[in-house]
Amino acid sequence: MKHPLVRFTLLGMAIAMFTAVSCSPAPTPTSAPTESPRVTPVPATPTWEHLTLTSSAFDSGGMIPKRYTRRGDDVSPPLEWGDPPEGTQSFALMVLSDPLPDGGGNWVQWILYNIPAGTRALPEGLTPDADGRLPDGSQHYRNSWGELKYGGPNPPHVSTYSYYFMLYALDTKLDLEAVEEAAREEGTLPWIGASKEVFLRAVEGHILAQGELVGKYKEQ
Repeated sequence: MKHPLVRFTLLGMAIAMFTAVSCSPAPTPTSAPTESPRVTPVPATPTWEHLTLTSSAFDSGGMIPKRYTRRGDDVSPPLEWGDPPEGTQSFALMVLSDPLPDGGGNWVQWILYNIPAGTRALPEGLTPDADGRLPDGSQHYRNSWGELKYGGPNPPHVSTYSYYFMLYALDTKLDLEAVEEAAREEGTLPWIGASKEVFLRAVEGHILAQGELVGKYKEQ
């Protein structure tokens, strides 16, 4: 028979060991090895090629002459660009203003799509037919005035606004009317900025190269 003092000592040691174990932080489990992703994620920055876009009417970052604005003759400016990548089937052009101060987003000045792949310039003063078509098959889409044509800068305040001419080389031709119809059936088309949204949905996944020309305008 063990001595009572020995039993007490052994019991105390057992309690101390249990306490130490139960109060210790749980070990951090090691992460199980993960499998390699089956699909390569889309890069954060699209790898589009650069397309040079210029105008003989104004320099990049320069002032747009009044002739090309709503306060002037409201004719479209001349544009020129370089050779696109191989596989280009058409070009599409969208011109946006700076965001409006009332939170209405960008004003869509001009949308022209299905520009033939062999085109390298647009002359000044394009005049479409009543349906927004040009003789070469290019097609206008509604701007923010609801017009099937170019609409020049018309800033709401006496301040300098920037206007972004964005040209896309695409691997396909577009049907913006079909894209709009599908979006309306889904109920996903915004009331404000619908033209811009339709255009961006249409070109998504088809861009081979992009060029941008920025002009400025201030009402004097």
